[in-house]
Amino acid sequence: MTATAPIPQQSPSARLSAAPAAYPAPMYPHKATEEQHRERRIRSFQPRRGRMTNAQASALDRSWETYGVPIDGTPLDLRELFGGLPVTLEIGFGMGETTAAMAAADPSMGILAADVHTPGHGNLLGMLERDGSQNVRLAAGDAVILLRDMLPDASLAGLRVYFADPWPKPKHHKRRLVQASFLDLVLPRLAPGALVHCATDWEPYAEQMLDVLSASPELENLHPEGDGTGWLEPADHPDGSIPGYAPRPDWRPVTKFERAGIAKGHVVHDLLFRRR
Repeated sequence: MTATAPIPQQSPSARLSAAPAAYPAPMYPHKATEEQHRERRIRSFQPRRGRMTNAQASALDRSWETYGVPIDGTPLDLRELFGGLPVTLEIGFGMGETTAAMAAADPSMGILAADVHTPGHGNLLGMLERDGSQNVRLAAGDAVILLRDMLPDASLAGLRVYFADPWPKPKHHKRRLVQASFLDLVLPRLAPGALVHCATDWEPYAEQMLDVLSASPELENLHPEGDGTGWLEPADHPDGSIPGYAPRPDWRPVTKFERAGIAKGHVVHDLLFRRR
């Protein structure tokens, strides 16, 4: 009998950065996501596999099996995954600096961090290794599939959407993540008292976020009277506040991306709502 040669296994970094032709999003370790990602639906993101550094690829290969969660439609047991910690879902963590800093500052909160940017996964894994943080899991792929198919109702203690793509052209506004249809998907997954925290440096998107979140009777604005920081001219708001927006909480670090936006004259808006 002729022995069958074992099929070589790709490393996590190779699997995470590979994609079949015409596939609209990164291919992650479980190919069960392919059909789900191919469904006809307007996406709020563009696939960004990008070029990984050696350090990012090495971190993926060392730590993906420990920290990584493939978005493959399989329901998650968050209590088991995070050892009973309350869990906040963060959608779009970029290169992971904010996620790593918040995880290190509050190890009592689990963070399920979802993104499609493979170098960002490697970068965040390297920072988690450096800090020794054990309260983060990285979800690789489309957050809509994660919310719709994998998270139980009332399972989240919070939702964070920081500096999501603002899709500034009017013809692309339909691609913005925070809109009524997205909120319909999110609300059942939020436990009573869950904190919804959004931040953006694109003022028209901030206005849309405020409209969408304020329209839900299931959410309470924690800063209905404004932030008191005087973002608008005093003649427009003599009290120095913008109704509905929140001051930046101490727990949200200022990122390099945010500082670059401020340097361009952008105004950063935070929104804090609580699930009733």
